[in-house]
Amino acid sequence: MKKLVLIDGSSYLYRAFHALPPLTNAQGEPTGALFGVVNMLKAVLAEKPDFVAYVVDDSGPTFRDDLDPQYKANRAPMPDDLRAQVQPLCDIVHALGITILREPGVEADDVIGTLALRGFDEGLDVTVSTSDKDFAQLVRDPVDGRGVALVNTMSGSRLDTTQRVIEKFGVRPDQIIDFLALMGDSVDNIPGVEKCGPKTAAKWLAEYGTLDGVVANASAIKGKIGENLARVLDRLPLNRTLTTIKVDCELPHAPQDLVLRERDHDALRELFTRYEMRQALRDLEGGEVAAAPAGAGSRGTAAQAVMPVALDPALSAPGEYEMVVTPERLDAWIAQLREADEFAFDTETDSLDALCANLVGLSLSTEAGRACYIPVAHDYPGAPAQLDRAHVLRALAPLLEDPSKKKLGQHGKYDIHVLRCHGVDVRGYSDDTMLESFVLNATATRHDMDSLAKKYLGYDTVKYADVAGKGAKQIKFSQVALDDATRYAAEDADVTLRLHRVLAPMLAAEPALHRVYRDIEIPLIPVLERIEANGVMIDPAELRRQSADMARRMLELQQRATEVAGRTFNMDSPKQIGALLFDELGLPATVKTPSGAPSVNEEALEAIADQHELPRLILDYRGLAKLRGTYTDKLPEMLNPRTHRLHTSFHQAGAATGRLASSDPNLQNIPIRTEDGRRIRTAFIAPEGRRIVACDYSQIELRIMAHLSEDPALLRAFTSNVDVHTATAAEVFGKTIETVEPGERRAAKAINFGLMYGMSAFGLATRLGISRGEAQDYIALYFSRYPGVREYMDRTRQQARDQGYVETVFGRRLYLENIAARNQGLRAGAERAAINAPMQGTAADIIKRAMIDIHGWLAPHAERALMVLQVHDELVFEVDEDFVPDLIDEVKARMSAAAELKVPLEVDAGVGHNWDQAH
Repeated sequence: MKKLVLIDGSSYLYRAFHALPPLTNAQGEPTGALFGVVNMLKAVLAEKPDFVAYVVDDSGPTFRDDLDPQYKANRAPMPDDLRAQVQPLCDIVHALGITILREPGVEADDVIGTLALRGFDEGLDVTVSTSDKDFAQLVRDPVDGRGVALVNTMSGSRLDTTQRVIEKFGVRPDQIIDFLALMGDSVDNIPGVEKCGPKTAAKWLAEYGTLDGVVANASAIKGKIGENLARVLDRLPLNRTLTTIKVDCELPHAPQDLVLRERDHDALRELFTRYEMRQALRDLEGGEVAAAPAGAGSRGTAAQAVMPVALDPALSAPGEYEMVVTPERLDAWIAQLREADEFAFDTETDSLDALCANLVGLSLSTEAGRACYIPVAHDYPGAPAQLDRAHVLRALAPLLEDPSKKKLGQHGKYDIHVLRCHGVDVRGYSDDTMLESFVLNATATRHDMDSLAKKYLGYDTVKYADVAGKGAKQIKFSQVALDDATRYAAEDADVTLRLHRVLAPMLAAEPALHRVYRDIEIPLIPVLERIEANGVMIDPAELRRQSADMARRMLELQQRATEVAGRTFNMDSPKQIGALLFDELGLPATVKTPSGAPSVNEEALEAIADQHELPRLILDYRGLAKLRGTYTDKLPEMLNPRTHRLHTSFHQAGAATGRLASSDPNLQNIPIRTEDGRRIRTAFIAPEGRRIVACDYSQIELRIMAHLSEDPALLRAFTSNVDVHTATAAEVFGKTIETVEPGERRAAKAINFGLMYGMSAFGLATRLGISRGEAQDYIALYFSRYPGVREYMDRTRQQARDQGYVETVFGRRLYLENIAARNQGLRAGAERAAINAPMQGTAADIIKRAMIDIHGWLAPHAERALMVLQVHDELVFEVDEDFVPDLIDEVKARMSAAAELKVPLEVDAGVGHNWDQAH
């Protein structure tokens, strides 16, 4: 059975335009709709239709405009960004070999309707590719393998029988016209029966059969809806005419004329390259693919910051991998490593904890498409003989420890840890593909190898689960068969090298980004590796005491909550809490879940905590439960069995702003403003004869705001060495420094910090417990005294809209995919991020620069002091008592000198037997 596909071009165009973010290519030309439509066309053509047409509306009036001058009169004009994509899209469709139909005097719907039924009558199986419900009137049940079906390519839904139409709309295909006439269509400006929705229209047609039947029995329909029907009885026949798809148009083409032509490869190559449609290019020919230029106004996710790179086909082709199990082949690979300018390496282990992991094997690659795997500890029954691990490490150590031999990896900090634990101190680690991708664009993709290989190489990697299994059946890598292990592990080194070949030129073409990568991120790797390896000492007994105390207080809170509620309930059950608070006690549900149900999250409970005692009891209980589960119970269990210290992992590619993240455990989220949080810090201790030293930047983000905004009053507040919040209060409230009251300083502090995070008047009012009007007055006063801050915020928002990104002082970029979103909430969130990211990102860059400098200075003093933690704007050290003064002097000086701003960088330092005392 031959197939005819009729594509509703307008439906495709608008659906794609609204479904995707407002993407642009390097020249600033909009491309979002192009990406969406080309993907939908790809799905259509994959079905191999015999005949196909892309049908669009003509620009002139149609017969419906003659019938009703108000028809479609309220339609907004086509957005300029969409209009600009119409002709490029037609060019692409034509080059794909698809006939474009545009007939004057009728709509695309009428052309499609005529061809659909004519094709059906002539023995073709017809598909109308659309999301428009009006076409449901065309559906025909299959007869001898042919029918008329509607397919929504974007959602995958299909209407191909009368029954399916009934299931979706409640009426048969032959009733759809009357169904639409009763409801009307606000988009086309067809006024229907007021308050008559799909259910009412379907009910009337089920009872009376047709629109004529409904009109004839209008007097039997009572109530307000009956009155509404009576008012438009004279209008309904016109509605029916307007909603009827014309199926007898005189057309220059018959269905069999719409043969799919041969593609114009040259035209498609030119179009896909111009509009940076890399996947479409790859599908077209699988060869050279151009990536989108970095930072040239690209917005969204499809046209992200990557420089043009002609991909060598070898970079996406299968690799040749060797298993090295003889001394001769090991020697041969070592000889290749000596000759290579650089090489990629990777380790395979039996644990994700690098400090506890046993080395199972190493992989190496010196050229794209070729790599080896050296197994050293696969121990499954029947495993072939392997080289001795100690022998392999001794043989490779001179190369791995040679600082002049360039080495690269993917998240290489893990591998450096593993090798150090096995006696090899890696030096000369020059590049990391995870960080190359992260610096290029932190939000374009995830930065794991599988995601990067797919994005930048079009290459599907072997996944860990493919060789080791999943879930409870997953085996350790030491149990993986050598052939499978070689295929997986050698690919890691090979793909790392391939990615570097692609990503390095992209970074080199962006000098500012390249400096961030080369001067900050790469030198930071050994610093973080050393901090992680140092670990921090904790007092498990103190944490157990705190846990016991919290357990006692939680029990007291449970007992009190039972008394207040008048019955027992599970304080860990959101369902029971919701039923108690909202159903039984009748408290207002001010916050809803995405499904519309009352929420019992922290925000929801805080909103009603002043109306009843129970929400506060639940919040206090949850706070203690979280501290116990996250810290006081858990931290003692996480001590390293070898070092008896706590070792966190720091992540450079965790936060888009460049701030470091911490995990296993996360030591950056221990509360500092609560007594219980501070008590937890007392368990972070120094050994006998040593002290904890904490050095913390003072108000660094406000200082960066002063630097970026160059506001004279804000600069003066910092350079005059007075408390900035008091100075702000004096400016805002028209007082002298000496007469500022505590409440005024508190308000000024809330404004200072709130504006950096985009706090609204409502948010400030909530924070200060004042009216929204008062909060708005405070903000207006602030901007009147600090006009430079307002100018900076306006300037930054505009830069974000123009470029699609903002930058830190050092050139790090944060791309904002929603900065031009049609959704106001998404756009406002992106604007807040645009203002805050340069400050938060610059603060992150500054402390990273300080860490690199301090690490170098500490190297010869490793026996006397250790850097053990980094928490946001704070560095924590474990120091010999007699070395504390020297360390404080040096660290404060180096932290203060980590950036040259228009205001001084101030550093506070504290000393104690534990972390809390050092604050």
